Amino acid sequence: MDRRVKLKNISFFCFFLFFSASSVTATDASARSSTRKKESPFTAKASLIRYWNKHISNNLPKPSFLLSKASPLSAVDAAVFTKLASQKALSSQLPAFCSAANLFCLFEDSTTSQAVAKHDQQADSNFALYTNKNFANYGEARLGGADVFKNYSSAGANFATGSFTRYSRSSTGHNEDFTHYANDANVASPNFTSYASGSTGSSGDFTSYAPRVNVPDLRFTSYDSSSNNHKLTFTSYVPDTNSGNEAFTSYSKNGNGVPVDFTSYGDTSNVIGSTFTGYGELGNAANDSFKAYSSDANNPTNNFRSYGVGGHAGLDSFSSYRDRANDGTDTFQSYGKNSNSEKTNFVNYGKSFNEGIDTFKEYGKGSTGAEVGFKIYGVNNTFKDYIQKGVTFAGYTNSSSMEEEDGATKVSGNSVNRWVEPGKFFREHMLKEGTVMKMPDIRDKMPRRSFLPRPISSRLPFSSHQLSELKEVFHAEDNSTLERVLVNALAECERDPSHGETKRCVGSIEDMIDFAVSVLGNNVVVRTTENVGGSRKDVMIGEVKGINGGKVTKSVSCHQSLYPSLLYYCHSVPKVRVYTADILDVESKIKINHGVAICHVDTSAWSPGHGAFVALGSSPGHIEVCHWIFENDMTWATAD
Repeated sequence: MDRRVKLKNISFFCFFLFFSASSVTATDASARSSTRKKESPFTAKASLIRYWNKHISNNLPKPSFLLSKASPLSAVDAAVFTKLASQKALSSQLPAFCSAANLFCLFEDSTTSQAVAKHDQQADSNFALYTNKNFANYGEARLGGADVFKNYSSAGANFATGSFTRYSRSSTGHNEDFTHYANDANVASPNFTSYASGSTGSSGDFTSYAPRVNVPDLRFTSYDSSSNNHKLTFTSYVPDTNSGNEAFTSYSKNGNGVPVDFTSYGDTSNVIGSTFTGYGELGNAANDSFKAYSSDANNPTNNFRSYGVGGHAGLDSFSSYRDRANDGTDTFQSYGKNSNSEKTNFVNYGKSFNEGIDTFKEYGKGSTGAEVGFKIYGVNNTFKDYIQKGVTFAGYTNSSSMEEEDGATKVSGNSVNRWVEPGKFFREHMLKEGTVMKMPDIRDKMPRRSFLPRPISSRLPFSSHQLSELKEVFHAEDNSTLERVLVNALAECERDPSHGETKRCVGSIEDMIDFAVSVLGNNVVVRTTENVGGSRKDVMIGEVKGINGGKVTKSVSCHQSLYPSLLYYCHSVPKVRVYTADILDVESKIKINHGVAICHVDTSAWSPGHGAFVALGSSPGHIEVCHWIFENDMTWATAD
């Protein structure tokens, strides 16, 4: 009996051991299988890690912030899209490619924006927190009422678009209110074609329109044409934006008594281009006011072509136009030509911090009874074939009335640096423990994208000569926002390097590694600021460490360019010192970030109009200039 029990217990114990061992073996096998699946050697990321190990000689931890930007394509998808790219057939599968590869693609055809139903268009409407809708023919021939577009294209939208084609056409007494439209969007591309054409009375109010947008592309074609006393107000229009364009074509053409007010248009923006073609042409008693237009902006470009041609009794006022701006170019071609009793007043026009260029060609030529006044007008202006009678120049500024300091010309007053964000540039002595300083907005405002694997990126066209092929790949229509994105990226990549600079645009991490290694050697490390903590706030500097012992060295800095896939503009920076610094909360002294800063020791080749000198009040070669590495930008240096 005892023996049978013992045998039974032994059998059970053996079975338990066997079962346990089998279970563990199965679990381990499953885990190994899962691991093998996660670590497929054929993925883009696995290939990148092998490339890193082969070309970078140190064993320092690999930068997770950079590896996270690797292509998410599976091995199968990568092979399929590489084959399509080789066959120049990638455009046939663009939506699937953009989705799988995590790209930023703009499909701008008429099907993109959903159409707003035409129900009850005679009732007042409130379109709050809407985005990317189609309002074509909305409010047409409407009598009275008001539509409100408040917080349209909700804050931070990646791509804000909207079609307002023929909106409010032939209406009477109909008010439109666009307040906080497309706030903080990345790319804003609304279309106001034939908006309010033939309308009578009432007004359109664009208040705080497209503020802080990265690439505004706004089109007002035949806006308010043939309208009667339909007042338009543009207040705080595209302020603080970066590198965009606004087109006003045949705006208010044949209009009667159409007052237009541009207040704080493009204020403190960076490289804004505006085109007014045929604006107010053949209009009657037009009344346009440009107040504080492009003031404090950086390099604004405005083109007034055939503005007010053939008009009757128009009144235009340019007050504090491009005031305190940095550089800038304005062209007035055939402005007021063949008009009757046109009155134009330029008050405090073009008082730029750095001299801009203004051209008046055929201004007022052939007009009758024109009155033009230039009061306190800036320098560098060309008047070609200009009407001689009825023109008054008072308080015209020349270079002798400007101050010089350390060989740099500047306008007197404390407002000359307003267009440079506080904290964007600083002096090296501020990188000291205990210093309280302003941190600029270091947030990455580009759309989230990934790199393409090199086998795909190397097969895509990438040059101005191949622009038509590139547009075909990404479905970029002529004169579209995406076309402008592509053109701007190519122009940046193809411009000649500055003195002492070596540069390259890279569309894959492998390309970035190659460029960094070619400049610095194989023993390199890449760094970026850890997060966005402290952005736009006062911060305290904690522990500071100098890279390479704080000695003057050279580095490779890489900055994002707007493009469908991740694209970086990398350039070698000689004679710099690189630092890392803990960034603390001013009140609690708790660490909130770990920043990377680069100080340019030699600024002698920089432009006198560089924002650093505007902000810090000096000139090329006289001071060193430091700045933080912003979110998702990076700098490479030799490893310590």
